[in-house]
Amino acid sequence: MDFFGAQDQARRLTARLVLLLLVAVAGMVAAAVLVVALAMALLDGGQAGTDPLARALDPLLLGSVALGVVAVVGLGSLMRHLQLRGGGSAVAEALGGHPINANTHDADEQQLLNVVEEMAIASGMPVPAVYVMEEPAINAFAAGHAPHDAAIGVTRGAIQALDRDELQGVVAHEFSHILHGDMRLNMRLVALLYGILVIGLIGRMLLHGMAGRRAVRSSRRGNGQAVMLGAGIALMVVGYVGTLCGNLIKAAVSRQREFLADASAVQYTRNPEGLARALKRLAAHSHGSELRATQAAEFSHLYFGRGLRGLSGLTATHPPLTTRIERLQPGWDGSLPEPRPVDGEPAADKRQPDDVPSAAGLVGQADISPLAYPSSTLQTAATSIGLGSAHDLSQRIGQPGPADIARARQTLEGLDDGLVEAAHEPYAARALVYGILMGVDPSSRERQRQALVDQALPEVLVELDRLARPLAAMAPGHRLALIELALPMLRQLTTAQFADFRACLDQLMAAEAQPGALQWALHRLVLVGVEGPRHRSHRHRHLSQLEAPAARLLSSLARAGSVEQAEACDAFQAALQALPITPAFMNRPASPEELDQAVEQLQQLKDRDKLLLVDAMARCVFHDDRIAPGEAEMLRAVAWSLNCPMPATAAD
Repeated sequence: MDFFGAQDQARRLTARLVLLLLVAVAGMVAAAVLVVALAMALLDGGQAGTDPLARALDPLLLGSVALGVVAVVGLGSLMRHLQLRGGGSAVAEALGGHPINANTHDADEQQLLNVVEEMAIASGMPVPAVYVMEEPAINAFAAGHAPHDAAIGVTRGAIQALDRDELQGVVAHEFSHILHGDMRLNMRLVALLYGILVIGLIGRMLLHGMAGRRAVRSSRRGNGQAVMLGAGIALMVVGYVGTLCGNLIKAAVSRQREFLADASAVQYTRNPEGLARALKRLAAHSHGSELRATQAAEFSHLYFGRGLRGLSGLTATHPPLTTRIERLQPGWDGSLPEPRPVDGEPAADKRQPDDVPSAAGLVGQADISPLAYPSSTLQTAATSIGLGSAHDLSQRIGQPGPADIARARQTLEGLDDGLVEAAHEPYAARALVYGILMGVDPSSRERQRQALVDQALPEVLVELDRLARPLAAMAPGHRLALIELALPMLRQLTTAQFADFRACLDQLMAAEAQPGALQWALHRLVLVGVEGPRHRSHRHRHLSQLEAPAARLLSSLARAGSVEQAEACDAFQAALQALPITPAFMNRPASPEELDQAVEQLQQLKDRDKLLLVDAMARCVFHDDRIAPGEAEMLRAVAWSLNCPMPATAAD
């Protein structure tokens, strides 16, 4: 499935989720009314002249019950939504996870971090936060509202029991959830279903409060305790109905998305063996995928494996492991590998000499049955990488392939070790970004340096001086990767620290004599990668309604790659060949503020029009049949600002 098709399906599933939630609430209201009628029959049935059924069906009482159920569900959902505003990190911490120290000396943790960073750079998206859950089971999840607050969590059992290719298959599966909109859908599902579960939790609290109290057979106090006991039981019954409905909703939304994520992981890595072996390891693992965290059930639909016991049939959030393996290996004979020991064994000892080579070495070697996955879901590597044409570049959005992973690995290996280490440290990460965004003009750099002296922390200035030499020797095309590596550390800044950091970035742009499109694009990538888009709009507009911002963006891209005005005009005209509109070239260079405003408006484009704009951007950059590393970085950074993650080799 293509990137925008998967996003659109996730939006439709969100609408279906709301309908299912309304059905669940209606079921809970019906259960509540039934319980009230039964309670009245038991309490008032012995009194003459009373009709419990008539009283239970009284419109005022029925309306009060319905309003009460809806209010509790609504308030519970709102409360959970507010609790999860922190994004994926909030989920990871709720499950007992802790962030990996970016400069960890643990070989398993370092390998996981490398795989996640490699996959992020290959996909053209910011590196998510990486968490480890101290659980012996094999499991993982991706959570967050958007890529800028995404987190990937992996259990200790997984990083110890899986080799690199197996771990890469699991991580690619989770990246599919991020790229295809499942992550946002799952977070909404958590918040909405929590409201349904609240009623049962209230009933449980009432029953626990009554436990140990001496029942009074008669007197008004005894009747009050009986009422409290009955209310607790009633809420537990209604809550059970809500829990059942919630599990059914999770299963209805989650199961097919797991198949899509498996298929996409194979498409990304072109290594079905890695993911299949990971699933077999899970099936053979003594702890399975079961998580022991107290809130594990609430997030069960997020996991790589089912994570809980007892969910089967209609309530299963994941397809059976055997079915998932058979789709990856149609000829599988049902055999499972010997479980690997995971306690106290060095990581190197767990890597078997006959492990399958990495994904880059498997391009074109995978034997995948066309019956295992539909052709619309699982594409061949030939159609997903190396298209080599600006006309087809938009079709690669959100579709990384093995060549992109190989390129990302090559990029990471080519980075200066000191700069990589700086990206993983709190003060040095800020200094690294400042150094990357400082202009090449000597007079501008002098003004920018003075602006930082006046604004930045002394510790950051020390790091900036230390990094001056490796930054000066930095190879073209490495700026974007280093910024992506630094983003997780920048997201950990406090509100005051980030305010100071942002003020420094603004000072750098203000002190630049002629800020170029590349500087602006990287500057915007840093800000959006840390705090997300400033303005979110649910409006969907056509290019014909946004001619001016499209012209402003394309004119800036054309001018960035051209020395002469006439050449810039030619690049702009090449871009217009992909568009149904004919705006005029803007001779005046746009300011960073104007470009920010243009991108924020263009984010409202319908998917089809957004694809046309990306094609136009590619034609603009490729108009002279060559592309410099800086132009490729600029194109990928601008595309990501439009929520169009462009794989690593797309701009080749």
